Amino acid sequence: MGIAAIANEIVEEFELFGDDWDGKYEHLIDLGKSLPLIDAQCKTDDRLINGCQSSVWLHSELNADKIIFTADTDAIITKGIVALLIRVISGHTTDEIINAPFGFINQIGLMEHLSPNRSNGLVSMIKQMKLDAIGYQQFKL
Repeated sequence: MGIAAIANEIVEEFELFGDDWDGKYEHLIDLGKSLPLIDAQCKTDDRLINGCQSSVWLHSELNADKIIFTADTDAIITKGIVALLIRVISGHTTDEIINAPFGFINQIGLMEHLSPNRSNGLVSMIKQMKLDAIGYQQFKL
């Protein structure tokens, strides 16, 4: 399934909750429970996302021209946020990830319901995922 289709699927899921942000937060927490967890040996300082309020470790690896992301964090809402991002872009090519639009985040209203620190963390996670993709793209040249 393509990035746009996955993003649309997420928008539809969140629309089921209407304006009920308690329900949306619960859904986000549930998504965090399905987060592909990073190996314990990969929880190193160089994999910490700068700009996040909580500790977020992100690992990526190139597997048959597709980037696979895993992560972990010490905060349940943040775990849901990173799980959401991984659900959308993990398993896609470097070009797909670099060019991926993240408009679905605004469509579900997530940015306006996060604290400024969490919003900064979300932007930092997206930035790191795209930087990883750029790094793998350079590596393939």
